[in-house]
Amino acid sequence: MPDQPRFESLEGLRGTGKSTIAPMLAAARQAVLIPTVPAFYQPLRHEVDERTNVEARMCLYLSALFTAAEEIQRHLRSGVPVVVESYFARCLTSHRALGARLGVTLPAWLPAPVTYHLVCADDERRRRLVARNKPASRWDALVETVTDRVADAYGAFPMRRIDTTGLTPEEVLRVITSTDTQGAHSHADTEPVGAHPHFLPAVPHDAAGTRCP
Repeated sequence: MPDQPRFESLEGLRGTGKSTIAPMLAAARQAVLIPTVPAFYQPLRHEVDERTNVEARMCLYLSALFTAAEEIQRHLRSGVPVVVESYFARCLTSHRALGARLGVTLPAWLPAPVTYHLVCADDERRRRLVARNKPASRWDALVETVTDRVADAYGAFPMRRIDTTGLTPEEVLRVITSTDTQGAHSHADTEPVGAHPHFLPAVPHDAAGTRCP
C-alpha cells in the first residue's frame, strides 16, 4: 500500500522505550509526532491526576485521544505520515486494569495505526525507570501494581511485539523499520479501527490492587 501514509503507534508499559523510540521513528519515517494528550489538556490532566476517580481520568484521556485523532486524520488525509507514543490501547488497557467500569466501543471513523508493542524483561525495565529523569505520578505507581492485567488487556488489540531487552534505541528502531521487509506493511489501515470494535467490559473494583487509594 505505497500510496497510503504511514500511521504508527508505540504501546507498552513505562520503561519499555516508547518515549525514546517515538521521536526516532518519526524522524526515520519523515513523519509528524503527534502528542495524544494535546497541550491545552495538560492543566486539566494534572488536576484529574490528583484525584482518585478512575472513570473520570479515563474519560479525560479518551477526550484527549479523540481530539488528537482528528489531527492525526487531517495529516493522513494530506499524505503526511504520523507517529504517536501510545494511542487508545494504552488508555483502555491501563484504566481497565485499574478497575474502570466503563465499556468502550471505538467508533468507525478513527484512523487505525500499525502498532508496535514494546516489551522488556521486568528487571531491566525497572532499572530504566530508576535511571530516568522523569517524575512518576501516583497513577504510574498504581499501574505498576497491575502490570499483568495490563498485559492481558493488551491482548485485545492487534499489535506487533518488539522485545527491547538488551537493545540500544538504535537497534530497536532497526527492528521496527525492518518490518517493511518482513512481509508486513507499515501504512495506515484503510479499514478504520472501529471496523473491529474493541469493547472492553467492566471489571469489578473489589479485585485486589484495582481500587484507587
